[in-house]
Amino acid sequence: MDDADWARRLAETWESFDQRTETEFRALIDQLVAELPEGSPVGTYERASAFDATDRPDLAVPLYEEALAAGLAGERRRAAVIQLASSVRNLGRPEQSISLLTAELAAGSDQLDDAVRAFLALALVDAGRAREAASLALTALAPHLRQYQRSVANYARLLVEPDPVAAEPTGS
Repeated sequence: MDDADWARRLAETWESFDQRTETEFRALIDQLVAELPEGSPVGTYERASAFDATDRPDLAVPLYEEALAAGLAGERRRAAVIQLASSVRNLGRPEQSISLLTAELAAGSDQLDDAVRAFLALALVDAGRAREAASLALTALAPHLRQYQRSVANYARLLVEPDPVAAEPTGS
């Protein structure tokens, strides 16, 4: 199998997502996965992603977990964690999502950091922690601003830090 050709055909399949039915799209992914070695974590991840993209997080979650347990590596591993966390959040388990994404933030840094933070912010909102979610989202956004980087970063911090004035005891 030519890895570059397979990757190109996979990319083309994903690019055609909006032009296909859910069943047709998943069948194309299954055909591509069938070309990989049996038990390939990449294949399992791609099948999970196809279920996720077609609104079947219930079927995606066990496949993401299987791919990760089988040693999925590189950028796909991090994407699988993000997508797994999003899927469990969509299934009503925001605390599990928060746990996965918090661990992922601590695991290292790459071009998916802002995606980790975005999905963590969504999970925090679902868990009733909207101020923390807003702070996280603003912290991720601040470096991308041409102006107001410092102000937005400070406001983000203030959303989650206790107000020192309000915390001071009043005289009795």
